[in-house]
Amino acid sequence: MDSNISTLADLLDAAGTQWRAYDIGRRITKINKETFSKIENAQIPYPTPLQKHALIAILFWDKKETEEPYIWFLKLPLDEESKLVQASRDHFASMVLEALGTQLTGQQDGQQLNNNPYVFTPNANKRAAFNALMKVETNKPASIYYEPAQLYFSGKLGFTDWESLSLQGIADFAFRLDKTENLTSLINTFADLPVEVCSPLASMLENVEISTALTEKLVELAHIAIENKDVPALVNYLRCLSHTKAQALLNGLIDTILNSELATNLDIILTITGRTWQCLSEPKRLHLFMDAVAHIADYPELFSGIFADLVAIPTVRPQLLALLRVENRSDALAHAIGKLFS
Repeated sequence: MDSNISTLADLLDAAGTQWRAYDIGRRITKINKETFSKIENAQIPYPTPLQKHALIAILFWDKKETEEPYIWFLKLPLDEESKLVQASRDHFASMVLEALGTQLTGQQDGQQLNNNPYVFTPNANKRAAFNALMKVETNKPASIYYEPAQLYFSGKLGFTDWESLSLQGIADFAFRLDKTENLTSLINTFADLPVEVCSPLASMLENVEISTALTEKLVELAHIAIENKDVPALVNYLRCLSHTKAQALLNGLIDTILNSELATNLDIILTITGRTWQCLSEPKRLHLFMDAVAHIADYPELFSGIFADLVAIPTVRPQLLALLRVENRSDALAHAIGKLFS
């Protein structure tokens, strides 16, 4: 790598670009440049690792140009402490320099990095969500699918014509809930949405820091789903709630679930693990959750898999390791913990 370029930030700066970095693994969130620098230099663990990798989107554009920005979707390996494997980062940067030099914009035809092992293509939901967020953050208009989605969620035409909705339109609507009419519409119509709409909407809202008002509505609907043992609906509500501003309301809902018959439902367990992991940083709730996982006998590798996933998250790791030493635990939990070391 060039002696003057030691990090991706250096490379982007040397190319004269404006740039932003985003985590796009468990959810899409912006990474400020100070945090990104610390991640690059392995000074701190990656905040939200997914399967021992950091999934990062880097949005960049020429300071002098007004054209559409460029995007790198990167999947970079992490070590046992969830810190970036710098050799892989260096390898990626070297490949970029070899293919493009420091002229990162203006000459790309989209093919130069196709064989780069660190570049990946996010799924359709993530791409739609990231595109919607990018349009908001760069003050560009939403897609042509936004207004039909607005009209649908207003409820003025009923809810049966959901097949006319596009995923991008749902994404654009979800990322524009700061518009009062959109938020009011969604609160008023959420209970009437068919699952065919609620599911893709959930895949967008899990990336949005939703308001307390919408949180209260979703928690209300979630309690109804618990009473009705409606797992698909509850999964969608949990995903919608996972990035709420009203964390205490979500914590209370998780407590209710963990004390219900649905506590050992596989889909619910996986949703809590993958989407609402921040609720598990509280030791008593984590204990109750891991105990529920230990009681799911049909999937013998589930406990070790969830343990491995959660122990990689810096905000959960200390509490999870402390749980290994807790004496007051059920036989099922004691057995599951014992198997981790057998």
